[in-house]
Amino acid sequence: MEIKGKVHCFFEQSGTFKNEFIKLGIPSEDYDIQNNFGQTDHTDDLFAEIEKAWEEKPSIFDKITKDDLIIAFFPCIYFCANNSMMFDGTSVTWRQQHKTEIEINKMILERSKKRQYFYEILLKFFSVCVCKKLRLIVENPYSTMHYLHNNFPYKPQIIDMDRTLRGDYFKKPTAYRFLNCKPTNGQSFQPNNNPMKIQSLSGHIGGICGENRSMISPNYARNFICDFILGKDQGTPKEEELW
Repeated sequence: MEIKGKVHCFFEQSGTFKNEFIKLGIPSEDYDIQNNFGQTDHTDDLFAEIEKAWEEKPSIFDKITKDDLIIAFFPCIYFCANNSMMFDGTSVTWRQQHKTEIEINKMILERSKKRQYFYEILLKFFSVCVCKKLRLIVENPYSTMHYLHNNFPYKPQIIDMDRTLRGDYFKKPTAYRFLNCKPTNGQSFQPNNNPMKIQSLSGHIGGICGENRSMISPNYARNFICDFILGKDQGTPKEEELW
C-alpha cells in the first residue's frame, strides 16, 4: 500500500503506531479523547465525530483524504469473548459482589444497551469511510466467541494468532479489518524475551480491557506496518532490535 498522505491513528494505544509510521518517514497523528500517554495530538471525542459524519455534518473526516490511511484501535470492552460471562450471569465479579438475581439482570440489560451503542458507532464508522472512500484498518481481539465474529458485516482480512512472534508483549489473537485497501504479506518474525500473560496483570476483569492489557510494543507496530501495510522488506533484524 502506498501512503501519499498522512496516517490518522484513532483511539488508545495508537501513539505507538504513530511513532513507528513517523520513523518510516510517513506523517502520522494520534486522536483520542484522553491523553494518558502524552501521545495524543488531537483530543477529540471520536464517537461524536463519527456521529457528526454519519449525519453529514462537518467533522474531522472532512480533513482526511483518499491518499491518507486511518488505523483505529476501536474499544473492545463490550465485544470481547469474556464479555459473554457478563451476559450469561456467571461473572465472578458480580457474584463476589453478592448481587441478587434481579440486580444482575438489570446490569445485563444496561450492558446490552452499551454494547448496542458501541456496535452502532463501529458500523457507522465503517459506513462513513465507505461513503467518503477512505482507507481504514480496524483492530480488535479475535476469537470465535467475539461478538463481531458472527455479528458484523465486515470480516477481518488479517488474523494474527500470536503477536509475540512479531515482537509484541502478548500472544493475544487479533483481527484486522481492511476497508478500501488490501493487506500485504510480510514475514518479520522475531523472538520476544519478555512475553506477558493478560491474566497475570493487576485488575484483570473478564471483558474489560485495561490500558496495560492493550499495550503494543514498538517492535510489533513496526513489523505490522512493514508486513501488512507497506509491504516493506526489513531484512534480518539487528540483534538489538530483537528485544
